[in-house]
Formats: sequence, C-alpha cells, structure tokens
Amino acid sequence: MRIVGFDPCWRAAFATLNIEWLEHWFTVEDYDREVLGNPEKYILANGGHILFAIDGAGHAIGTVALKHEGDGVYELTKMAVSPAARGRGVGRLLMEAALELYRTLGARELFLESSSKLGPALTLYESVGFRHHPAPRAGSHYARADVHMIWEP
Repeated sequence: MRIVGFDPCWRAAFATLNIEWLEHWFTVEDYDREVLGNPEKYILANGGHILFAIDGAGHAIGTVALKHEGDGVYELTKMAVSPAARGRGVGRLLMEAALELYRTLGARELFLESSSKLGPALTLYESVGFRHHPAPRAGSHYARADVHMIWEP
C-alpha cells in the first residue's frame, strides 16, 4: 500500500469513498455534495491537500483531506476507507501521512469535526493527539457533527 496526493484520476474515488461512508452512517449533506463534487475548488484551490491510500492493485481504498480554512488553520476532513479495507490499518496510515504533511505547512491549528456515533474513529483521533473541545465548532458545515477536536501533540 502507498499514500499518494491528489491527481484528477482519483476524483471519482474521493467522492465514492466518502459517499459510501456517509450513506452508511448518516446522510449526504448539501455541503458534502459540493465539496465531493469539486474538490479542486473547495479543498485544493485554497491551499488544501487530499491524500489517498492505494492498494497493490492500484485501487484507491482510502482518503483524507486537509482543508485550509485560512490564517494557518486546517481541518482534517473527508476521511474514509472502503468497507473491504477497514480494520487493516488504512485509516491509521492515512492519519499519519496527513499529520506528517500538516507538520510541513507551518500552520497553527488542525481541527476536525466528527460524531459521537463513530467510536473507532474517535479512538484513532485520540491516539494520535487530538483532544476534545466544546462542540459544535462555530461555523460548522455539518449537522451530524457533535464532536470537535483539536490536534495537541
């Protein structure tokens, strides 16, 4: 498995992986559709990054994004792993790659929004240094977000 940055050939996988996950746990919100339909505009154009986990057969099996919110603040967002690849450490590899990339950006804050329904994801976030803060975050884009965490290594 390897971690790669965004390439237009992975655009459909970015949407597919996230929509599958969202439909399983929640509903796909309008803001999700906007971002997933045009990641170049909503993530990359503002200084953000998208990473993919690629398996040995060349398929995208996971993804995560760092969305630049401005003023050195980034959101860890759109993290999803294909159902067939869950439980194999793909999420942890993506998380480690995202944190490594974040460290190179000279940024001042990394936050995420999540849901209390996602116990395994919250455990992963806590294990790499994310700490709970009052939720929801001011200006949250997501109705499902009842967890707000900031990375405090």
